[in-house]
Amino acid sequence: MCTCCSDSKKPSFIVTLWAFILCFIVRTPAQGEVLVIGSNLPIIAAPGDDVILPCHLEPMFDVQGLTVEWSKPDMKPDPSDRLSRVEYVHLYRDRQEVPDMKMASYFRRTELFMDDMKHGNISLKILNVSEEDNGRYRCFIPKLRSTVKSAIVELVVDPNVAKTSTMAPLHPRNLQTPDPQDTTPTNAGRSRVPVVVAVVTLLLVLTLAGFATYLSHRIFQKLKQKHQKDDETQKQPLSV
Repeated sequence: MCTCCSDSKKPSFIVTLWAFILCFIVRTPAQGEVLVIGSNLPIIAAPGDDVILPCHLEPMFDVQGLTVEWSKPDMKPDPSDRLSRVEYVHLYRDRQEVPDMKMASYFRRTELFMDDMKHGNISLKILNVSEEDNGRYRCFIPKLRSTVKSAIVELVVDPNVAKTSTMAPLHPRNLQTPDPQDTTPTNAGRSRVPVVVAVVTLLLVLTLAGFATYLSHRIFQKLKQKHQKDDETQKQPLSV
């Protein structure tokens, strides 16, 4: 194999690796950035239950003046109907609910915890759930200055589950809803930090190892060429 070809592949590998590291860092939320955090686990309820879909900002951030959208991302408008539009499970805008753009099946069944929005709590309460409410829900703050503006919460309404949630007071600190100040390991935002550090460290180690291998290879090639020249000089006949 040609030596020059193998040499050219070494620096290109290093450049590609560094490019990957930079892209990873850019896509990783910066420390101190406000993140929208949902639930890692599905919310399970029985038909007729009143449930709370947990979603909050961390660190705490007042969202009373921002738009908050709750929707079902798997439900798309009818492409054959030009007048159709994406309707919301719940839409909060200009410090109040906007019922005109709400799905009919959720009318008078949803609400936010208005007093807790100043603490970053945008959890959604849904009354009297049925199996038709099953699916993924998306909480989204479009004007939030963050790389993580939304989160997904899954709701599972199972007839085999005992009806319990309506017996507890509807408050965002129920068992189904984490407190916005909760710092348990299930927090999606904070759990990313050790993973990010580990991955970046591994990539840096691999980059340094690759660069060291490349330098060693170059030095070896130069020494080899020098020895070959010395051997050729020694083999040349002495002039009389």
